[in-house]
Amino acid sequence: MKTNDLVIEIESTFNELVDRISSLNENEINTVPFEGSWTAGQLARHLIISGSKFVELLNGPVKETEREPDALVENFRAFLLDFSTKMTAQDIVTPEKKDYKKDYLLTSLENIKEGMKQVIVKYDLTKTMALELPVLGALTRLEAVHFVSLHTQRHVHQLKDICLVLDKKSPE
Repeated sequence: MKTNDLVIEIESTFNELVDRISSLNENEINTVPFEGSWTAGQLARHLIISGSKFVELLNGPVKETEREPDALVENFRAFLLDFSTKMTAQDIVTPEKKDYKKDYLLTSLENIKEGMKQVIVKYDLTKTMALELPVLGALTRLEAVHFVSLHTQRHVHQLKDICLVLDKKSPE
C-alpha cells in the first residue's frame, strides 16, 4: 500500500470513529448499551490509550528489518476484522469505568489521527520498531500503522452496534 493510501485509510477510519462519537450526547457516551459491553466512552478511551502508545512507539527508535515489512498485515486483518470473535483487552489498555467527556474523547482521537498521519509521511515504514510489544512482538512501522487502522475499524464496527442499541433506547 502506498503512503498516500495509508494516510487516506487512517483519515477515513478515524473520521468515521469521530463522526460516530460526535453523534452521541454525553449521556449516551456513558451509557452501557448491553450487558458485558463497554460504553462508547470506554471504547473511545481504549482506542486513545492504545493509539497514543502506538504513536509514541512509531516515533521511537527502530532497527533494520530482516523480513518482509508487511508480513503480519494479513494476519492482523484476518483476526481484527473477524467480528464473530470476542476479544479481551489487556489490562494496560482497559479503560476505566467512569464518565467520559465528549470533548476530551474527540480531541484525543483527532490528535492520534494526526500523529499517525505524520508518522506515515515522515518515516521509513519498513523499519522495525526497537521495542517489542506484548503479544504482537516486533513490528515494523508499516505493520503497526495497519494494526492501528484495523484495530480502530474493529471498534468502529462495535460502536455501530452500540449506537443502534442506544438509538432504540432513546425516547422518540
